[in-house]
Amino acid sequence: MEIYLVGGAVRDELLGYPFKDRDYVVVGSTVESMLEQGYVPVGKDFPVFIHPKNKSEYALARTERKSGVGYKGFEIYASPEVTLEQDLQRRDLTINAMAKNHAGLVDPYGGMTDLKAKVLRHVSPHFQEDPLRVLRVARFAARYRHLGFSVAPETMDLMGEMVGGGELKELVAERVWQEMSRALAEKSPDVFFEVLRQCGALAAILPEIEALFGVPQPKEHHPEIDTGIHTMMVLQQAALLSDSPVVRFAALTHDLGKALTQPEYWPSHHGHETKGLSALSALTRRLRVPNDYVDLAEKVMEFHTHCHRAFEIKAATIVKLFESLGVFRQPEKLNDFLLACEADFRGRPGFEKRDYPQVAWLKQAYLVAQKITAEEFVAKGVTGKHIGEAIHKQRIKSIEELKKKLA
Repeated sequence: MEIYLVGGAVRDELLGYPFKDRDYVVVGSTVESMLEQGYVPVGKDFPVFIHPKNKSEYALARTERKSGVGYKGFEIYASPEVTLEQDLQRRDLTINAMAKNHAGLVDPYGGMTDLKAKVLRHVSPHFQEDPLRVLRVARFAARYRHLGFSVAPETMDLMGEMVGGGELKELVAERVWQEMSRALAEKSPDVFFEVLRQCGALAAILPEIEALFGVPQPKEHHPEIDTGIHTMMVLQQAALLSDSPVVRFAALTHDLGKALTQPEYWPSHHGHETKGLSALSALTRRLRVPNDYVDLAEKVMEFHTHCHRAFEIKAATIVKLFESLGVFRQPEKLNDFLLACEADFRGRPGFEKRDYPQVAWLKQAYLVAQKITAEEFVAKGVTGKHIGEAIHKQRIKSIEELKKKLA
C-alpha cells in the first residue's frame, strides 16, 4: 500500500499559494484493508475514507469512464491493480495531476512544466467526458490570473468543441452554480466569465450575461461604451471592494436590463433597472441561486441609480429606499448594497479611483433615520398602523433636517 498527496495541495504547495485541504490517493489497497486500519468510509459512490487521526480524505486509486450511470454519470473502477498514473490521468489539468510522497514528486503528465510556464492544460482526451471541466478551467483561470496563468490554446479549442457539441446542456443547475459561486470568490472573478465567453460557454449557460456584450451605452457616461465590458469592469471593482460573492453577484447582474432595450433606443436604456428583473429571475431560477444572492441582486438592479443620484433624490425617496432594502431590520444589507453600487460607479475607464461620496451621505442618512423608533410614539399614545406611519414621517423629517444642516 502506497499513499500519495495529490491534486490541489501539491499544486498550491509548489506555487506557494495558500491551501487548507489535503487529499490523498491510496494505491494497492482495498476497502477491507482500509476499514481494518480504522479509516472511516464516507464515499457513497466510490471508496473515500477519512483518516482516523488527521481527518484528511484518502481515496483508493481509481479509473472512471463516462457511462451515463453511477457517480454523476461515470462508471467508477477502484481496485489494488489501478496505478497512480491511471488515477492521475482521469484528472482535469496537468497541474492537478501531480502527486507527492516521501520519495518525491510524481509528475507523469508534465504538470511541473505547465506550472512553471503558467499554463492551464488538459491532461488527456478524457477531459471532454465531463462538461463541468469547462467551468473548472475557467475558475482556475480566475484564481491564478494574477499569477500570470492562461488557458492553453489546445485546451480552449477542446472546450469550444465541447460547447459546440451541446455537452454543457447535460450539466445540472447545482453543479453550474457551485462552480460559478466559487469563481465569484476567486481573486479575479471576471476572468471566469471571460474564459467562458472565449470558448462559447457563456452563451450556453449564462445567456443573460452574454447578451450584454455589443450593447452600447452613452459615451459621455460610459467611455467603455459596451455594456458587457462595463459589467466585467464592475465585477473587477467589486472584487477590489469586497470579498463577498453575494456582493460580486449583484455587481455582475445589475445591468441585465440593458440587454432588453430595443436597438432603436440605443444607447439610451430608460427603465433598465426594472426591465432587468425578469432576466434576473430567469437566471436565478434556472441555476437555483440562493435567496441571499437573489435578494441583494434584485435590490441593486432596481435601485442602483437611486444610489448614484443620492444627493438629488428627496428625503422621502431615501426612506423608501431604506425600507425596500430592509436595512432597518438588517443593517448589514445597506453596506452590501452600497458596495455593489460603488463598484458600478467605478467600473468605467477613468473612474476607478474617483471619490463616490454617495456612500458616506447615505450612511449618514441611515444613522439619523434608524434612531427613530416606535417607543417615542407609543409613549405619546399613538397606536396600531399609525405607529408605522409616524415613524416613516419622522424619518423623512430627520433626513430633511440633516440635508439642511450639511448644505
